[in-house]
Amino acid sequence: MTISEADALEAEASALDADDPLRTYRDAFVGARTSLVYFDGNSLGRPLRASVERLAAFARDEWGGRLIRGWEPMPGAESESAPADDVPWMQLPFAIGDTIGRAAIGAAPGQTVVGDSTTVLLYKLVRAAFDAAAAADPGRREIVVDRDNFPTDRYVVEGIAAERGGRVRWIDVDVTAGVTADALRGAVGPATAVVVLSHVAYRSGYLADAATLTRIAHDAGALILWDLCHSAGSVPVEADAWDFDLAVGCTYKYLGGGPGSPAFAYVASQLQGRLTQPIQGWMGAADVFAMGPEYRPAEGMRRFLSGTPPIVGMLPMQDTLALVEEVGIEAIRRKSVALTEFAVRAADELLVPLGVAVASPRDPSLRGGHVTLSHPAMRAVTARLWAQDVLPDYRDPGGLRIGLSPLSTSFAETLAGLRAVEAAVRAES
Repeated sequence: MTISEADALEAEASALDADDPLRTYRDAFVGARTSLVYFDGNSLGRPLRASVERLAAFARDEWGGRLIRGWEPMPGAESESAPADDVPWMQLPFAIGDTIGRAAIGAAPGQTVVGDSTTVLLYKLVRAAFDAAAAADPGRREIVVDRDNFPTDRYVVEGIAAERGGRVRWIDVDVTAGVTADALRGAVGPATAVVVLSHVAYRSGYLADAATLTRIAHDAGALILWDLCHSAGSVPVEADAWDFDLAVGCTYKYLGGGPGSPAFAYVASQLQGRLTQPIQGWMGAADVFAMGPEYRPAEGMRRFLSGTPPIVGMLPMQDTLALVEEVGIEAIRRKSVALTEFAVRAADELLVPLGVAVASPRDPSLRGGHVTLSHPAMRAVTARLWAQDVLPDYRDPGGLRIGLSPLSTSFAETLAGLRAVEAAVRAES
Protein backbone atom coordinates (compact mmCIF):
# COMPACT_ATOMS: atom_id res chain seq x y z
CA MET A 1 0.00 0.00 0.00
CA THR A 2 1.27 3.48 -0.85
CA ILE A 3 1.52 6.35 1.61
CA SER A 4 -1.33 8.13 -0.14
CA GLU A 5 -3.57 5.05 0.18
CA ALA A 6 -2.74 4.81 3.89
CA ASP A 7 -3.50 8.49 4.34
CA ALA A 8 -6.79 8.03 2.50
CA LEU A 9 -7.90 5.34 4.97
CA GLU A 10 -6.94 7.54 7.91
CA ALA A 11 -8.84 10.46 6.44
CA GLU A 12 -11.89 8.30 5.74
CA ALA A 13 -11.95 6.94 9.31
CA SER A 14 -11.61 10.46 10.71
CA ALA A 15 -14.40 11.79 8.51
CA LEU A 16 -16.71 8.89 9.36
CA ASP A 17 -16.16 9.44 13.07
CA ALA A 18 -16.82 13.16 12.72
CA ASP A 19 -20.09 12.50 10.89
CA ASP A 20 -21.21 9.65 13.17
CA PRO A 21 -24.43 10.70 14.98
CA LEU A 22 -23.78 8.03 17.64
CA ARG A 23 -20.17 9.00 18.41
CA THR A 24 -20.91 10.53 21.82
CA TYR A 25 -22.31 7.25 23.17
CA ARG A 26 -18.82 5.76 23.07
CA ASP A 27 -17.93 7.69 26.21
CA ALA A 28 -20.65 5.85 28.15
CA PHE A 29 -18.65 2.58 28.02
CA VAL A 30 -15.86 1.57 30.38
CA GLY A 31 -12.49 1.59 28.62
CA ALA A 32 -13.75 2.70 25.23
CA ARG A 33 -11.29 5.61 25.11
CA THR A 34 -8.21 3.55 25.96
CA SER A 35 -5.70 2.38 23.35
CA LEU A 36 -7.01 -1.19 23.51
CA VAL A 37 -8.76 -2.24 20.30
CA TYR A 38 -11.85 -4.31 21.01
CA PHE A 39 -13.00 -6.52 18.15
CA ASP A 40 -14.94 -8.96 20.33
CA GLY A 41 -18.15 -7.15 21.17
CA ASN A 42 -20.03 -9.91 19.36
CA SER A 43 -18.85 -12.29 22.11
CA LEU A 44 -18.83 -10.05 25.19
CA GLY A 45 -19.88 -6.40 25.12
CA ARG A 46 -18.11 -3.66 27.03
CA PRO A 47 -19.84 -2.62 30.26
CA LEU A 48 -21.51 0.74 30.61
CA ARG A 49 -20.31 3.11 33.30
CA ALA A 50 -23.87 3.26 34.54
CA SER A 51 -23.79 -0.51 35.08
CA VAL A 52 -20.74 -0.24 37.32
CA GLU A 53 -22.66 2.18 39.51
CA ARG A 54 -25.81 0.04 39.37
CA LEU A 55 -23.99 -3.10 40.53
CA ALA A 56 -22.33 -1.30 43.43
CA ALA A 57 -25.58 0.35 44.50
CA PHE A 58 -27.42 -2.96 44.28
CA ALA A 59 -24.95 -4.74 46.54
CA ARG A 60 -25.03 -1.89 49.04
CA ASP A 61 -28.69 -0.82 49.05
CA GLU A 62 -30.94 -3.54 47.64
CA TRP A 63 -29.11 -6.75 48.51
CA GLY A 64 -27.40 -5.34 51.57
CA GLY A 65 -30.26 -3.11 52.68
CA ARG A 66 -33.50 -4.82 51.76
CA LEU A 67 -32.15 -8.39 51.97
CA ILE A 68 -34.95 -10.94 51.57
CA ARG A 69 -37.47 -8.11 51.24
CA GLY A 70 -36.08 -7.50 47.75
CA TRP A 71 -38.29 -10.29 46.46
CA GLU A 72 -41.40 -8.42 47.55
CA PRO A 73 -43.11 -5.53 45.72
CA MET A 74 -42.30 -1.95 46.56
CA PRO A 75 -45.37 0.25 47.03
CA GLY A 76 -47.04 0.92 43.66
CA ALA A 77 -45.02 -1.72 41.81
CA GLU A 78 -47.12 -4.85 41.90
CA SER A 79 -47.43 -5.36 38.14
CA GLU A 80 -45.20 -7.65 36.09
CA SER A 81 -45.23 -4.97 33.38
CA ALA A 82 -43.96 -2.17 35.64
CA PRO A 83 -40.61 -0.52 34.74
CA ALA A 84 -37.72 -2.85 35.63
CA ASP A 85 -36.24 -0.43 38.17
CA ASP A 86 -39.50 -0.40 40.14
CA VAL A 87 -40.38 -4.11 40.37
CA PRO A 88 -39.41 -6.72 42.93
CA TRP A 89 -36.76 -9.23 41.98
CA MET A 90 -39.40 -11.92 41.41
CA GLN A 91 -40.81 -9.94 38.48
CA LEU A 92 -37.55 -8.84 36.85
CA PRO A 93 -37.53 -11.71 34.32
CA PHE A 94 -40.81 -10.42 32.88
CA ALA A 95 -40.12 -6.69 33.10
CA ILE A 96 -36.71 -7.01 31.43
CA GLY A 97 -38.09 -9.57 28.99
CA ASP A 98 -40.74 -7.10 27.86
CA THR A 99 -38.04 -4.45 27.43
CA ILE A 100 -36.01 -6.82 25.26
CA GLY A 101 -39.15 -7.50 23.27
CA ARG A 102 -39.85 -3.81 22.78
CA ALA A 103 -36.29 -2.54 22.23
CA ALA A 104 -34.55 -5.37 20.43
CA ILE A 105 -36.71 -8.13 18.97
CA GLY A 106 -40.06 -6.63 17.95
CA ALA A 107 -42.21 -8.55 20.41
CA ALA A 108 -45.37 -7.40 22.16
CA PRO A 109 -45.48 -7.70 25.97
CA GLY A 110 -46.00 -11.03 27.64
CA GLN A 111 -43.95 -13.12 25.19
CA THR A 112 -40.35 -12.71 26.37
CA VAL A 113 -38.75 -13.75 29.64
CA VAL A 114 -35.20 -13.77 31.02
CA GLY A 115 -33.80 -16.79 32.81
CA ASP A 116 -31.31 -19.67 32.50
CA SER A 117 -28.43 -19.91 30.06
CA THR A 118 -28.83 -19.94 26.28
CA THR A 119 -28.21 -23.68 26.25
CA VAL A 120 -30.87 -24.45 28.85
CA LEU A 121 -33.46 -22.25 27.16
CA LEU A 122 -32.68 -23.82 23.79
CA TYR A 123 -33.23 -27.24 25.31
CA LYS A 124 -36.51 -26.25 26.93
CA LEU A 125 -38.02 -24.68 23.83
CA VAL A 126 -36.75 -27.14 21.20
CA ARG A 127 -37.86 -30.07 23.33
CA ALA A 128 -41.25 -28.45 24.01
CA ALA A 129 -41.75 -27.71 20.31
CA PHE A 130 -40.73 -31.22 19.26
CA ASP A 131 -43.09 -32.82 21.75
CA ALA A 132 -46.00 -30.60 20.75
CA ALA A 133 -45.49 -31.24 17.04
CA ALA A 134 -45.10 -35.00 17.53
CA ALA A 135 -48.19 -35.15 19.74
CA ALA A 136 -50.26 -33.42 17.08
CA ASP A 137 -48.83 -35.60 14.28
CA PRO A 138 -46.79 -38.70 15.25
CA GLY A 139 -45.17 -38.64 11.82
CA ARG A 140 -43.32 -35.44 12.65
CA ARG A 141 -40.08 -36.78 14.14
CA GLU A 142 -37.40 -34.64 12.48
CA ILE A 143 -35.54 -31.57 13.74
CA VAL A 144 -33.98 -29.54 10.94
CA VAL A 145 -30.72 -27.67 11.63
CA ASP A 146 -27.73 -26.63 9.54
CA ARG A 147 -24.30 -28.14 10.00
CA ASP A 148 -22.73 -24.72 10.52
CA ASN A 149 -25.10 -23.59 13.27
CA PHE A 150 -23.49 -22.72 16.58
CA PRO A 151 -22.22 -25.89 18.33
CA THR A 152 -24.63 -25.56 21.28
CA ASP A 153 -27.62 -25.47 18.95
CA ARG A 154 -26.44 -28.58 17.11
CA TYR A 155 -25.54 -30.45 20.28
CA VAL A 156 -28.90 -29.65 21.90
CA VAL A 157 -30.77 -30.78 18.78
CA GLU A 158 -28.82 -34.05 18.60
CA GLY A 159 -29.47 -34.72 22.28
CA ILE A 160 -33.20 -34.08 22.02
CA ALA A 161 -33.52 -36.25 18.92
CA ALA A 162 -31.80 -39.13 20.71
CA GLU A 163 -33.81 -38.60 23.88
CA ARG A 164 -37.20 -38.41 22.17
CA GLY A 165 -36.72 -40.99 19.44
CA GLY A 166 -36.44 -38.37 16.72
CA ARG A 167 -34.08 -37.71 13.83
CA VAL A 168 -31.86 -34.80 12.82
CA ARG A 169 -32.21 -33.54 9.25
CA TRP A 170 -29.01 -31.68 8.40
CA ILE A 171 -28.68 -28.77 5.98
CA ASP A 172 -25.27 -28.40 4.36
CA VAL A 173 -24.28 -24.74 3.94
CA ASP A 174 -21.44 -22.61 2.66
CA VAL A 175 -19.51 -21.60 5.81
CA THR A 176 -18.93 -18.13 4.33
CA ALA A 177 -22.70 -17.67 4.08
CA GLY A 178 -25.68 -19.44 5.66
CA VAL A 179 -29.08 -21.07 5.19
CA THR A 180 -30.92 -19.96 2.05
CA ALA A 181 -34.59 -20.32 1.18
CA ASP A 182 -33.85 -23.06 -1.37
CA ALA A 183 -31.78 -25.00 1.16
CA LEU A 184 -34.56 -24.92 3.73
CA ARG A 185 -37.24 -25.87 1.20
CA GLY A 186 -35.19 -28.95 0.37
CA ALA A 187 -34.97 -29.99 4.02
CA VAL A 188 -38.50 -29.56 5.40
CA GLY A 189 -41.56 -31.66 4.77
CA PRO A 190 -44.27 -33.81 6.38
CA ALA A 191 -41.75 -35.31 8.83
CA THR A 192 -40.49 -31.96 10.14
CA ALA A 193 -41.40 -31.16 13.74
CA VAL A 194 -39.24 -28.11 14.35
CA VAL A 195 -36.60 -26.06 12.52
CA VAL A 196 -33.70 -24.46 14.43
CA LEU A 197 -31.84 -21.62 12.69
CA SER A 198 -29.59 -18.70 13.61
CA HIS A 199 -30.62 -15.25 12.43
CA VAL A 200 -26.96 -14.19 12.16
CA ALA A 201 -24.46 -16.99 11.51
CA TYR A 202 -21.83 -17.07 14.24
CA ARG A 203 -18.98 -17.85 11.85
CA SER A 204 -19.63 -15.78 8.73
CA GLY A 205 -22.03 -13.13 10.00
CA TYR A 206 -24.58 -14.12 7.32
CA LEU A 207 -27.93 -12.46 7.99
CA ALA A 208 -30.76 -14.87 7.23
CA ASP A 209 -34.04 -13.80 5.68
CA ALA A 210 -35.97 -14.71 8.81
CA ALA A 211 -39.40 -13.79 7.51
CA THR A 212 -39.07 -15.94 4.38
CA LEU A 213 -37.51 -18.90 6.18
CA THR A 214 -40.21 -18.79 8.86
CA ARG A 215 -42.88 -18.87 6.17
CA ILE A 216 -41.20 -21.88 4.51
CA ALA A 217 -41.17 -23.78 7.82
CA HIS A 218 -44.83 -22.94 8.44
CA ASP A 219 -45.82 -23.95 4.93
CA ALA A 220 -44.35 -27.37 5.73
CA GLY A 221 -46.43 -27.53 8.92
CA ALA A 222 -43.41 -27.18 11.22
CA LEU A 223 -42.59 -24.92 14.13
CA ILE A 224 -39.44 -22.79 13.98
CA LEU A 225 -37.03 -21.55 16.64
CA TRP A 226 -34.68 -18.67 15.93
CA ASP A 227 -31.33 -18.22 17.69
CA LEU A 228 -30.97 -14.44 18.09
CA CYS A 229 -27.65 -14.44 19.94
CA HIS A 230 -25.75 -12.53 17.25
CA SER A 231 -28.61 -10.27 16.21
CA ALA A 232 -30.47 -8.99 19.29
CA GLY A 233 -29.29 -5.42 19.84
CA SER A 234 -27.31 -5.32 16.59
CA VAL A 235 -29.75 -5.83 13.72
CA PRO A 236 -33.52 -5.24 13.61
CA VAL A 237 -35.68 -8.23 14.50
CA GLU A 238 -39.47 -8.34 14.14
CA ALA A 239 -40.47 -11.50 15.98
CA ASP A 240 -44.19 -10.76 15.86
CA ALA A 241 -44.34 -9.34 12.35
CA TRP A 242 -42.22 -12.19 10.95
CA ASP A 243 -44.49 -14.72 12.68
CA PHE A 244 -41.83 -16.35 14.87
CA ASP A 245 -42.91 -19.29 16.98
CA LEU A 246 -39.95 -19.37 19.34
CA ALA A 247 -36.65 -17.61 19.85
CA VAL A 248 -33.72 -17.68 22.25
CA GLY A 249 -30.93 -15.15 22.59
CA CYS A 250 -28.06 -14.32 24.89
CA THR A 251 -27.63 -10.96 26.61
CA TYR A 252 -23.85 -10.64 27.05
CA LYS A 253 -23.05 -9.59 23.49
CA TYR A 254 -24.92 -6.51 22.24
CA LEU A 255 -27.27 -6.25 25.26
CA GLY A 256 -24.53 -5.61 27.82
CA GLY A 257 -25.51 -8.17 30.46
CA GLY A 258 -21.94 -9.16 31.31
CA PRO A 259 -20.13 -12.52 31.44
CA GLY A 260 -22.58 -15.39 31.64
CA SER A 261 -25.63 -13.17 32.01
CA PRO A 262 -28.91 -15.06 31.60
CA ALA A 263 -30.49 -15.54 28.20
CA PHE A 264 -33.99 -14.64 27.04
CA ALA A 265 -36.75 -16.79 25.58
CA TYR A 266 -39.56 -15.70 23.26
CA VAL A 267 -42.70 -17.79 22.86
CA ALA A 268 -45.49 -16.46 20.65
CA SER A 269 -48.62 -15.88 22.72
CA GLN A 270 -50.74 -18.34 20.75
CA LEU A 271 -48.27 -21.16 21.51
CA GLN A 272 -47.76 -20.61 25.21
CA GLY A 273 -50.65 -22.78 26.35
CA ARG A 274 -49.70 -25.60 23.94
CA LEU A 275 -46.12 -26.11 25.03
CA THR A 276 -44.93 -28.09 28.02
CA GLN A 277 -41.40 -27.21 29.00
CA PRO A 278 -39.40 -30.17 30.31
CA ILE A 279 -37.55 -28.71 33.32
CA GLN A 280 -40.28 -28.36 35.90
CA GLY A 281 -39.23 -26.11 38.77
CA TRP A 282 -40.90 -24.08 41.45
CA MET A 283 -40.66 -20.79 39.57
CA GLY A 284 -42.74 -22.12 36.68
CA ALA A 285 -45.57 -23.37 38.90
CA ALA A 286 -49.01 -21.80 38.89
CA ASP A 287 -48.64 -20.82 42.56
CA VAL A 288 -44.97 -20.27 43.26
CA PHE A 289 -45.31 -20.28 47.04
CA ALA A 290 -47.94 -23.01 47.42
CA MET A 291 -45.16 -25.61 47.64
CA GLY A 292 -47.86 -28.12 46.74
CA PRO A 293 -47.52 -31.86 46.18
CA GLU A 294 -48.05 -31.61 42.41
CA TYR A 295 -46.63 -29.41 39.67
CA ARG A 296 -49.15 -27.34 37.76
CA PRO A 297 -47.66 -25.00 35.14
CA ALA A 298 -48.30 -21.28 35.35
CA GLU A 299 -50.09 -19.39 32.63
CA GLY A 300 -48.10 -17.27 30.21
CA MET A 301 -44.33 -16.96 30.12
CA ARG A 302 -43.85 -17.92 33.77
CA ARG A 303 -44.37 -21.56 32.76
CA PHE A 304 -41.05 -21.43 30.89
CA LEU A 305 -39.07 -20.57 34.03
CA SER A 306 -37.62 -23.25 36.26
CA GLY A 307 -35.51 -21.96 39.13
CA THR A 308 -34.88 -18.77 41.09
CA PRO A 309 -34.29 -15.76 38.80
CA PRO A 310 -30.57 -14.85 38.38
CA ILE A 311 -30.99 -11.30 39.66
CA VAL A 312 -27.39 -10.05 39.66
CA GLY A 313 -26.92 -11.26 36.08
CA MET A 314 -29.92 -9.23 34.95
CA LEU A 315 -28.82 -5.88 36.39
CA PRO A 316 -26.36 -4.53 33.78
CA MET A 317 -28.50 -5.30 30.75
CA GLN A 318 -31.09 -2.79 31.99
CA ASP A 319 -28.69 0.07 31.24
CA THR A 320 -27.81 -1.20 27.77
CA LEU A 321 -31.45 -1.81 26.92
CA ALA A 322 -32.27 1.73 27.97
CA LEU A 323 -29.54 2.96 25.64
CA VAL A 324 -30.80 0.77 22.78
CA GLU A 325 -34.28 2.21 23.25
CA GLU A 326 -32.92 5.76 23.36
CA VAL A 327 -30.87 5.38 20.18
CA GLY A 328 -33.22 3.05 18.31
CA ILE A 329 -32.32 -0.25 16.69
CA GLU A 330 -32.54 1.20 13.17
CA ALA A 331 -29.89 3.82 13.99
CA ILE A 332 -27.74 1.12 15.57
CA ARG A 333 -28.06 -0.95 12.42
CA ARG A 334 -27.04 1.98 10.20
CA LYS A 335 -23.88 2.46 12.27
CA SER A 336 -23.21 -1.29 12.21
CA VAL A 337 -23.47 -1.40 8.42
CA ALA A 338 -21.16 1.61 8.11
CA LEU A 339 -18.58 -0.01 10.41
CA THR A 340 -18.59 -3.36 8.63
CA GLU A 341 -18.50 -1.73 5.18
CA PHE A 342 -15.48 0.30 6.26
CA ALA A 343 -13.85 -2.82 7.71
CA VAL A 344 -14.34 -4.68 4.42
CA ARG A 345 -12.89 -1.77 2.40
CA ALA A 346 -9.90 -1.54 4.71
CA ALA A 347 -9.40 -5.30 4.60
CA ASP A 348 -9.42 -5.20 0.81
CA GLU A 349 -6.61 -2.66 0.84
CA LEU A 350 -4.58 -3.90 3.79
CA LEU A 351 -5.13 -7.66 3.97
CA VAL A 352 -6.39 -9.16 0.73
CA PRO A 353 -3.01 -8.48 -0.98
CA LEU A 354 -1.47 -10.66 1.78
CA GLY A 355 -3.69 -13.64 0.94
CA VAL A 356 -6.43 -12.90 3.46
CA ALA A 357 -9.99 -13.55 2.28
CA VAL A 358 -13.16 -11.83 3.45
CA ALA A 359 -15.20 -14.84 4.60
CA SER A 360 -18.42 -12.91 5.17
CA PRO A 361 -21.07 -11.72 2.72
CA ARG A 362 -19.99 -8.51 0.98
CA ASP A 363 -23.57 -7.36 0.52
CA PRO A 364 -24.42 -5.51 3.78
CA SER A 365 -28.05 -6.61 3.52
CA LEU A 366 -26.79 -10.18 3.94
CA ARG A 367 -24.36 -9.42 6.76
CA GLY A 368 -24.87 -8.95 10.49
CA GLY A 369 -22.57 -7.07 12.84
CA HIS A 370 -19.28 -8.87 12.34
CA VAL A 371 -16.82 -9.63 9.56
CA THR A 372 -14.71 -12.79 9.33
CA LEU A 373 -11.25 -12.70 7.76
CA SER A 374 -9.77 -16.01 6.66
CA HIS A 375 -6.09 -17.01 6.42
CA PRO A 376 -4.20 -20.18 7.43
CA ALA A 377 -2.16 -18.22 10.01
CA MET A 378 -5.12 -16.61 11.82
CA ARG A 379 -4.88 -18.73 14.98
CA ALA A 380 -1.31 -17.52 15.53
CA VAL A 381 -2.28 -14.02 14.38
CA THR A 382 -5.03 -13.87 17.01
CA ALA A 383 -2.62 -14.91 19.78
CA ARG A 384 -0.13 -12.27 18.64
CA LEU A 385 -2.82 -9.58 18.58
CA TRP A 386 -4.09 -10.41 22.07
CA ALA A 387 -0.57 -9.85 23.40
CA GLN A 388 -0.75 -6.36 21.86
CA ASP A 389 -4.15 -5.43 23.34
CA VAL A 390 -5.95 -5.96 20.04
CA LEU A 391 -8.78 -8.39 20.79
CA PRO A 392 -10.56 -10.23 17.97
CA ASP A 393 -11.51 -13.89 18.29
CA TYR A 394 -10.68 -16.97 16.27
CA ARG A 395 -12.99 -19.56 14.72
CA ASP A 396 -11.90 -22.59 12.70
CA PRO A 397 -11.09 -22.97 9.90
CA GLY A 398 -8.64 -20.05 9.87
CA GLY A 399 -11.19 -17.35 10.68
CA LEU A 400 -10.49 -14.16 12.60
CA ARG A 401 -13.74 -12.40 13.56
CA ILE A 402 -13.97 -8.63 13.68
CA GLY A 403 -16.91 -7.90 15.99
CA LEU A 404 -17.92 -4.24 15.86
CA SER A 405 -20.33 -2.97 18.52
CA PRO A 406 -21.99 0.11 17.04
CA LEU A 407 -22.40 2.06 20.28
CA SER A 408 -18.86 1.54 21.59
CA THR A 409 -16.66 1.17 18.49
CA SER A 410 -15.25 4.00 16.40
CA PHE A 411 -14.01 3.95 12.82
CA ALA A 412 -10.54 4.99 13.97
CA GLU A 413 -10.44 2.06 16.39
CA THR A 414 -11.53 -0.24 13.57
CA LEU A 415 -8.73 0.98 11.33
CA ALA A 416 -6.12 0.75 14.09
CA GLY A 417 -7.14 -2.84 14.71
CA LEU A 418 -7.00 -3.79 11.05
CA ARG A 419 -3.54 -2.26 10.74
CA ALA A 420 -2.48 -4.45 13.66
CA VAL A 421 -3.97 -7.47 11.89
CA GLU A 422 -1.97 -6.55 8.77
CA ALA A 423 1.28 -6.40 10.76
CA ALA A 424 0.53 -9.70 12.52
CA VAL A 425 -0.28 -11.50 9.25
CA ARG A 426 2.98 -10.26 7.77
CA ALA A 427 4.86 -11.46 10.84
CA GLU A 428 3.23 -14.91 10.84
CA SER A 429 3.51 -15.40 7.09
